[in-house]
Amino acid sequence: MKLHYGENLKPLARNLRKSGNLSEVILWNELKQDKLGYRFLRQRPIDRYIVDFYCGELNLAIEIDGAASHDTKIEKDVERQKNLESLGVRVLRFNDKDVRYNLAGVIQSIKSEIL
Repeated sequence: MKLHYGENLKPLARNLRKSGNLSEVILWNELKQDKLGYRFLRQRPIDRYIVDFYCGELNLAIEIDGAASHDTKIEKDVERQKNLESLGVRVLRFNDKDVRYNLAGVIQSIKSEIL
């Protein structure tokens, strides 16, 4: 299924890829080059959002929730996730600290979801 997005998101997604935070870079190193058997894209526009990672074959988005500043974004994330799910996109969420300090656990959770 082809997911559409606003053209204005394309340059923003490109900038986000260039300036990824540490957790995104760490997880990207585990997802890129089909290491889990599926192709993931980084900072992928979908509808009016940009998700951290996306696999079209699985229709799966992976989001990393940031550190302290993220607490104020919880309601927006819930709405965003509902909208993505209404498009048929499954969303996995991980905490920034989990990616940094429990990467093996995060990868195992992803593998459990895709197998």
